[in-house]
Amino acid sequence: MVPFLRILGIETSCDETAAAVVERDAEGQSNVLSDVVLSQLDEHSAYGGVVPEIAARAHVEALDELIEEALKRANVSLNDVDAIAATSGPGLIGGLLVGLMTGKAIARAAGKPLYAINHLEGHALTARLTDGLSFPYLMLLVSGGHTQLILVRGVGQYERWGTTIDDALGEAFDKTAKLLGLPYPGGPAVERMARDGNPARFDFPRPLVGEARLDFSFSGLKTAVRQAAQDIAPLSDQDVADICASFQKAVSRTLKDRIGRGLLRFKTEFPATFPGTGPATGEKPALVVAGGVAANLELRGTLQALCDKNGFRFVAPPLHLCTDNAVMIAWAGLERMATGAAPDTLDVQPRSRWPLDSNAETLIGFGKRGAKA
Repeated sequence: MVPFLRILGIETSCDETAAAVVERDAEGQSNVLSDVVLSQLDEHSAYGGVVPEIAARAHVEALDELIEEALKRANVSLNDVDAIAATSGPGLIGGLLVGLMTGKAIARAAGKPLYAINHLEGHALTARLTDGLSFPYLMLLVSGGHTQLILVRGVGQYERWGTTIDDALGEAFDKTAKLLGLPYPGGPAVERMARDGNPARFDFPRPLVGEARLDFSFSGLKTAVRQAAQDIAPLSDQDVADICASFQKAVSRTLKDRIGRGLLRFKTEFPATFPGTGPATGEKPALVVAGGVAANLELRGTLQALCDKNGFRFVAPPLHLCTDNAVMIAWAGLERMATGAAPDTLDVQPRSRWPLDSNAETLIGFGKRGAKA
């Protein structure tokens, strides 16, 4: 039987500095003792996006105090934790260096094992912490840096069924917002404006809809938004609202097609996971959505309806666990420990690019640091 475990998690992959202490009991149940996140939104908002150098400097200034605060809130000391888990990639290399080097120093000084965690694995396993999901399940990761449909077979076992061939969905939201003069981050701003807009005014394209492949594309949609805005400039508030509503509708319909095809593939490959079709336990198979874009209510509604239609359970962890946080990093470390996985050595290096599925074909962005996630 897996013993009771407690771990300190550290997350610094982008523009949130975070630390957390999480427990896992012998039955696999979780207990979040502390969750501390410091957002850098104010530092980056003036630039319309994350500035890597500013992010890394902010991590250096804040991380030590955040770790102390996480331990204090959890009412534990370093002697009381069994291991250290730190994000090792993918992400901004400067931020990753800060978090991983800090994790290494603590592990060395306290004599604790170190687990270098893939940030995407943290997202992939969060639903097991919040909802106790069984394997396998599908995960849609939609954030500023990633748009992927992943089959989660088990801890360390991931198959990428679809990915973006150009922009991530969160990036498309941010760029659309910037084009329309809306504040950063773009996702919430576009959603707010869309509430008062006419989604039928502009017939924006829905890239890859109807194709058998499960990949995504948002570059053409973004270009169509720019052209529409230029054609009717100068824009009134109603024009902006209508563009946002039409953009959001196009995204919603695109996801409906892409994810709908993914659910049908899951049904074909795992028929026994559906109640009444084999050794199923009665629990519906799940579609998990994670990432900052998961907060969008229209997109959530589209995915919920899609799951209801196809006999799936729709799982969206609480928003604070969908965006970057250290709880998911700690939990991924606990899941790895529970499988008996060996800790990483202290010479492990951060990776700005680190696909969950190393066997998946590279569609975009391959450089010195490897394939994009």
